[in-house]
Amino acid sequence: MCIGGGTGMFVALKGLKEYPLELSAIVTMADSGGSNKRIRDEFGLLPTSDIRQCFVALSDEKGGAGLLRKLFMYRFEKGEGIRGMTMGNLFMAALADILGSQEEAIRQTRKVLRIKGRVIPVSYTNTNLSARYEDGHIVGEEHLIDEPQHDGRLKIKDVFLKPQAHANPEALEAIGRADLIVLGPGDLYTSLVPNILVSGIPEALATSNAIIVYVLNLMTKFGQTFQFSARDHLDTLEKYIGSSIDCVLINSGSVPKRALDVYAKFNEVPVEDNVMDENPYKLIRRDLVSHHMVTKSKSDALVRSLIRHDSNKLAAALIHILKVRG
Repeated sequence: MCIGGGTGMFVALKGLKEYPLELSAIVTMADSGGSNKRIRDEFGLLPTSDIRQCFVALSDEKGGAGLLRKLFMYRFEKGEGIRGMTMGNLFMAALADILGSQEEAIRQTRKVLRIKGRVIPVSYTNTNLSARYEDGHIVGEEHLIDEPQHDGRLKIKDVFLKPQAHANPEALEAIGRADLIVLGPGDLYTSLVPNILVSGIPEALATSNAIIVYVLNLMTKFGQTFQFSARDHLDTLEKYIGSSIDCVLINSGSVPKRALDVYAKFNEVPVEDNVMDENPYKLIRRDLVSHHMVTKSKSDALVRSLIRHDSNKLAAALIHILKVRG
């Protein structure tokens, strides 16, 4: 099973669905940027973009279901009222209105797309992510952490949910049944940690019999992990999760120079691998980087990563870890 959110979760699930596995994805529900802000403000619903990406990653890509997959990913580029919105988010908002429950709308969307596995909101609590910075100021919404209006070089000292969120029982049950739990890849403070801040999740991970793998990010993130090394990422994660990590998967491949040049303009660089082998967890280094540079829709207002993990390489590495344990 995977825990996280954003494009990192999409990449991991897309590769893993090609194997004969019982897949589950536990998804953060604290997003407040882009079309999610409109879903929350205008529809009164919890954010659906991360759920939508997981649905698409796990969906059947053949026949009519393949067409539905493309429809779910479609982002409107025209229309003053809907420009920037995705068809998938609007579909789930409409279904929640028809069925009278966002929880039921999510269950029924699984069936429509004939997904391989389960997509599970980590919580149904209406909460927001806040961050406290080293200069003492606090930012109270996820999208303002992700795309800072302050000096992005400032270090985050702590993050918290307000109000405190309580775990979805289905998420706790999935953690308890898992053989392999994948944390990341994805933005550390806005995709991964928000799941661990939910009451009940750290305790479930601590008592799980699964092997817990942390997939280290390829690049630093301005505003979140400026100048963070691999050790910094691990220290931050362990602050919230404790000593539950069993294995760390680190990219050893090279990021294409054309991508590095673009990232450099945003003060972002490859994560320095400075983790020593005598750590309590197992370190695995593999070439995991994709050499495909991602483009985005013109109507997409959010900053997206250009280079991501390669779905097939990442899945193969994770399956190897699972087989070795078995």
